[in-house]
Amino acid sequence: MSDLIPGAGTPDRRFATLPLAEYAPIRSIRRPLTPIDRLAVPAIDVHNHLGRWLHDEGGWMAYDVGALIDTMDRRAISAIVNLDGRWGSDLDDNIARLDAAHPDRFLTFCHLDWSRLQGARPTETLIADLHRAVDQGARGLKVWKDLGLAVTDAGGGRVLPDDPRLTEVFIAAGELGLPILIHTADPVAFFTPLDRHNERIDELQEMPSWWFGGPEHPTFDRLMDALSDVVRRAPGTTFIGAHVGCAAEDLDWVSALMDECPNFNADIGGRLGELGRQPRRFARLVARHPDRILFGTDSFPLDEDTVLTYARFLETDDECFDYAAGCEIPPQGRWDISGAALPAAHLRAVYADNARRILDMPA
Repeated sequence: MSDLIPGAGTPDRRFATLPLAEYAPIRSIRRPLTPIDRLAVPAIDVHNHLGRWLHDEGGWMAYDVGALIDTMDRRAISAIVNLDGRWGSDLDDNIARLDAAHPDRFLTFCHLDWSRLQGARPTETLIADLHRAVDQGARGLKVWKDLGLAVTDAGGGRVLPDDPRLTEVFIAAGELGLPILIHTADPVAFFTPLDRHNERIDELQEMPSWWFGGPEHPTFDRLMDALSDVVRRAPGTTFIGAHVGCAAEDLDWVSALMDECPNFNADIGGRLGELGRQPRRFARLVARHPDRILFGTDSFPLDEDTVLTYARFLETDDECFDYAAGCEIPPQGRWDISGAALPAAHLRAVYADNARRILDMPA
């Protein structure tokens, strides 16, 4: 006698070879979601890109500053850190368009021109560049992942963040009052084999240049060692580790470096997909280091739905929701996230108080 329920058919074998790119399941779980239309506390977004650096055609990422400010006001973002200042005339242009035109709403960070490492006396030259950036009005220094993954010196050797030629540069930033927001490495999956076990395979298929698992690149752990050495060598400099201390998949590592180094902080920009898989662990990190975690979105142009998703994660205990609203296939991995439900005191610290202290902003 058949065990099949009457009316049930046999499996359709067509789906055994359904391409991954076409698989877009709709969750069937039913649960309430908290209504949210703005952040519970006015926030400072310490990780955003408003300049021309990342625009494919050289235009401004924040092409309409007035509309951006309207979005900020609707969703309760009081200020944004622009990480696209670069150097020279680019830095002047960013500051004139944002910081000078809209005081207290925007703070622009400069970059350093790592091609200086191919010239004579690179340490002295880079420190001089920092002094010029401060005179121009830079409020901090952004160090991107190209330092470690792409930058080379005059001999063609790859330069990692812990290169001895850079130690005095990072110390000088602290002496000049410039916090350093540093992005070292990338998600762990970008350094692991590109095979059927890689949890970011959808993303890496779309962006193959983001895979760094070949022998020509340092490993993820080597880059994390470099980051921790940099923070230790410049104890008078404030570091903000981008994307949850550059190790969103290993919050114990982040917490341990914070335990050891009071000058190490972390923003949460661009890592809801990782944090939302471990909301209780994230809440414990904030509880242990309530003065060291900073709000950031890495959403450019600033997207209102993204802001509200951050609010849902930080403020509520909602379960099983999208970390990337409006995407049929989640861009960073095929999973849902749940909220961390931070208490009010921690929300105030993460949303604004920590950034205000680090950036020396008025209350």
